[in-house]
Amino acid sequence: MNLIVKSISLLTLLALLLPLPGFSADPPRYERSVETYVIPDVVLINQDGNRVRLKELLETDKRVVVDFIYGTCTTICPILSAGYAHLQRKLGNESESVRLVSITIDPENDSPAVLKDYLKKYQAKPGWDFLTGSRNDIERVMTAFDAYFRDKMNHQPLTFIRSPKDGKWIRLYGLMSGIDFLDEYNKAGSN
Repeated sequence: MNLIVKSISLLTLLALLLPLPGFSADPPRYERSVETYVIPDVVLINQDGNRVRLKELLETDKRVVVDFIYGTCTTICPILSAGYAHLQRKLGNESESVRLVSITIDPENDSPAVLKDYLKKYQAKPGWDFLTGSRNDIERVMTAFDAYFRDKMNHQPLTFIRSPKDGKWIRLYGLMSGIDFLDEYNKAGSN
């Protein structure tokens, strides 16, 4: 009798662990949507201390990739930044055809010198800018991208890719592999 109960329990457990037909056992790695954003006409400061008009920087004939990170982050920011570095390496000489933009969510602490050191740590090539500015301007940008985080400790893994063909933004929520990121980048150029 004990053997029968154990067998039934084992079969029940196995049935619970097996995926049902039509359902994936693996959850999606990231979520993708296509959005339209109105970029605020603010002036931010890049890692070299230069003033940059954000609207002009992002509304270009190149593909643009944007994320929101900060220099002392030890959670998702290093992963997002490694994705940028990987993309630049994979594109090689073609990396000049994309504009990578990281915008700090901690402008009180992320000075141009901190931003420059951060980019150096990731061996960033030309074409990757890290921007800071006033708290008000940073919040306007985050709100425009529907990426406002009240507290930097609760920020989300968001990446935005703009296609120069139609000006639409691909919004990617979640942590992607380098292969997924490169695939999404390539899709943005083929719209």
